[in-house]
Amino acid sequence: MDLDLENIARAAKIIDPVFRDSPQYVDEQLCAELDRRILVKVETTNPLRSFKGRGADFLATSLTAAHPVVCASAGNFGQALAYAGRTHGFPVEVFASAQAIPAKITRMRSLGATVHQIEGDFTGAKDTARRHAERTGAIFIEDGKDPAISEGAGSIAVELLTAGLALDAAVLPVGDGALITGMARWLKEHSPSTKIIGVCAQGAPVLAHAWAGRTHTGPVDTIAVRVPVPEAVTRLKALVDDIVLVDDDAIRRAADTALHTLGLVLEPAGAAGLAAIAAHDIPGETIATVLTGSNV
Repeated sequence: MDLDLENIARAAKIIDPVFRDSPQYVDEQLCAELDRRILVKVETTNPLRSFKGRGADFLATSLTAAHPVVCASAGNFGQALAYAGRTHGFPVEVFASAQAIPAKITRMRSLGATVHQIEGDFTGAKDTARRHAERTGAIFIEDGKDPAISEGAGSIAVELLTAGLALDAAVLPVGDGALITGMARWLKEHSPSTKIIGVCAQGAPVLAHAWAGRTHTGPVDTIAVRVPVPEAVTRLKALVDDIVLVDDDAIRRAADTALHTLGLVLEPAGAAGLAAIAAHDIPGETIATVLTGSNV
């Protein structure tokens, strides 16, 4: 296992305080709505409105100031890396698909990143970013690959356990694998009875299939991972107990639930954990989930 517990503990102490100690609580209205006891961790209240700042900032502590960094992003990771670059003093270039949400492109640029939009999907943007880094000597950062990104995200689990609750399950969006594997690494060590359950959109089951040892050959109906990062798949197989799928309607309903019970506006991925709790018979009485973003 390449995710280091000491690094996760260190990340929980040294990453930018603006990302640390995010709100976490049990809300009675939400519990009544979903008929479960749910501990929510709200990662939408920082300047990026996303958990991605944790991993990007922890990674940045190991980078050389002023050395250019390149990544591909649909929005949130690009914002996080741009924010980290501004804080730690290195320039950031982001390659994004022309299909990316315009507001996220604007926010990446407002944080100081140079953003290039290319025709095609996210995989094409990543390939272009990698070639650009090789040609220019920049450092190519791939979300879901570098252990430091997952270790930074794992700081969420360190904080989650301070609630003092016996967590039967943690239901977490899979995305590119950085969040769930970082958190699972810490929880498996410090709360071994907690089941780690991942959530993928039904229209984007690539990592769910990879976790199960299958290759996804069908279409991907949303802006999402189409080619899994091998390192992320290895970690998923080692750390995740189950992965469930939720359809778009379930995700929309979960976002509505968050709005009228918690008063929070979530982007679709940010509501995936709630959608899974509502749609699936998740085992246990007390369940934790992370509301990962609100960049609607």
